[in-house]
Amino acid sequence: MASMDSQSASSGQDLRRLASRLRFRHLQLLVALRDHGSLHAAAEALSLTQPSLSKMLKEIELSFGRPLFERSARGVAPTPAGAVVLHGAALLLDELERLGREASAEPPAMLLRLGAPPFLALTVVPQLLLRLTELAPTLQITLPESGVPALLRALIDGQLDAVLATYTPDIAASEARKLAFEKLHEASYLVVVAQQHPLARQRRIGWDVLAREPWVLPPEGVLLRRVIDDAFARAGLAPPVARVTSANPLTNLQLAAAGLGVSAVPKAALALSTDAQRVACLDIRHRLPSGSVGLLYRASHVHPRLDLLRAALAKCDFPT
Repeated sequence: MASMDSQSASSGQDLRRLASRLRFRHLQLLVALRDHGSLHAAAEALSLTQPSLSKMLKEIELSFGRPLFERSARGVAPTPAGAVVLHGAALLLDELERLGREASAEPPAMLLRLGAPPFLALTVVPQLLLRLTELAPTLQITLPESGVPALLRALIDGQLDAVLATYTPDIAASEARKLAFEKLHEASYLVVVAQQHPLARQRRIGWDVLAREPWVLPPEGVLLRRVIDDAFARAGLAPPVARVTSANPLTNLQLAAAGLGVSAVPKAALALSTDAQRVACLDIRHRLPSGSVGLLYRASHVHPRLDLLRAALAKCDFPT
């Protein structure tokens, strides 16, 4: 117990010493070195002489007690410790810049950057944004839409505060050290074909039968594509080759309705599409597993924005 108290006290002293030495300009210097890759280019970007920048970099490395960059004729590259410090410096700069924007707004307003893939942006996000603005009328929101891998990268890099996304246990495990996951609900998937397709009248269809059909698939890297590929793999089959690749579930529903092939879509897509009556949901022997829809955020990031998001999400009704 005494050892743990001693370690805690030492850690607190190290933090205070680091905070007393580091300056805003130091953070800017670190990010400039990351972006430009050389002392000369970073010095120009910051309007400093190269000797001044070199002196500042030595001060920073002394504060951390280890080299943060490797120098070579080609420029500078972060050491493993430097990569960690650079990531933190970029996050701190981003928070400071946003703090300035929030404080200078008239009236002062909290800014929220919420990422979501296009389908969730269409189904869940409108209701969520309504609840958010009811709870915080002056809240300002930006809503970047992209695929889940790009959104998670932006979240880890500090470009987003939180992401609403469907994820699997392996994604959660792979990012567990960087991201926190709060499950909201389960989203189920259906395999669909055009109403006139012969499979529409069959029961207990096996994946071996579906392997012989043309498919309309989401792109590789998208969660639903992985779910489909895994279903074929469990049946001992190679994944299908896409006749058409499209990221939008509503588009894929339309393409299936037009007879272009078999597709798999979130169940919630049928409630939104005018083409729902033109497709049949297949009776599959081994159905696709559902996906967990959740709130994802940086594990080290605690902010009132997250409490506000949780309060708004608690007031939402989620499609299944």
